[in-house]
Amino acid sequence: MFINPVAHITFDALDPYRAARFWSEVTGFAVHPDDKEGDDEVLLEPQPAQGGVPGLLFVRVPDAKSVKNRVHLDIRPPTGTRDEAVERLTALGARIVDDRRAPDGVLGWVVLADPEGNELCIERGAAERGPA
Repeated sequence: MFINPVAHITFDALDPYRAARFWSEVTGFAVHPDDKEGDDEVLLEPQPAQGGVPGLLFVRVPDAKSVKNRVHLDIRPPTGTRDEAVERLTALGARIVDDRRAPDGVLGWVVLADPEGNELCIERGAAERGPA
């Protein structure tokens, strides 16, 4: 039986350090202390309180993203609202790709693209969902 066999989720990036810094703001994961600007690989490590989730690895590639991701991350803000998270991430360089919020503003999600063009979805925050 495997217990979380996934070590990393890997993103191709033109600028791994810049991409990692953005995703650090999204996830709260820390840039590995040995990684620095200009490196070809940059690792984001989850904090111990975040449990046994895989890290995010950003690897330099020579070509820009050209098609929709086949896999993306759905982000559920642990504090605040979905709309506050969208506002915060667009201020950090993300752009809105598709707005799937329901007209009543309660249900739905927002599809963003990070500064490298990788999609991510912002769901309603934990407080907006109520008790599990």
